[in-house]
Amino acid sequence: MPINQAFLGEFDYEMASTRKTLERVPEDKFDWAPHPKSMKMGRLAMHLAEMLGWTKETLEKDMIDISGYTGPPLIKSRKELLALFDKNVAAARAALTAATNDADWMKTWAMKNGDKTVFSMPKVAVLRSFVFNHNVHHRAQLGVYLRLNNVPVPAIYGPSADEGSM
Repeated sequence: MPINQAFLGEFDYEMASTRKTLERVPEDKFDWAPHPKSMKMGRLAMHLAEMLGWTKETLEKDMIDISGYTGPPLIKSRKELLALFDKNVAAARAALTAATNDADWMKTWAMKNGDKTVFSMPKVAVLRSFVFNHNVHHRAQLGVYLRLNNVPVPAIYGPSADEGSM
């Protein structure tokens, strides 16, 4: 099985689960954070929506320079959040579908900050860790934010306390 095909089923499942979580982010809590050192809920949700853009960047380029990167403007509504997420999911899925050459997945990709290399690893590892696992990590973090605000947490890998069945 080609590497891209191994990723696509997982991608579809994880993105559906991430969207279910994002759909529950209350607009009146975008500025809420559990601790002063924590991201605000709206920024965390937006981070989940924007990180999928890294899929195309990873598969189609050999490096990215983050010096001077400020990110997109903060979203102001759940509608904007979901639109950004859906746009990035579609672009990521298209890039995954097009990445049919397994040898390309093994090429080294690097994140740089000016002249400094932040990290470099094979593209397959970047997608697994920096995009997929990173998404799961922040989605779980957002689930805690939802719980602390009495917002029902969706069932993802099994029942949640709010959704007893799948």
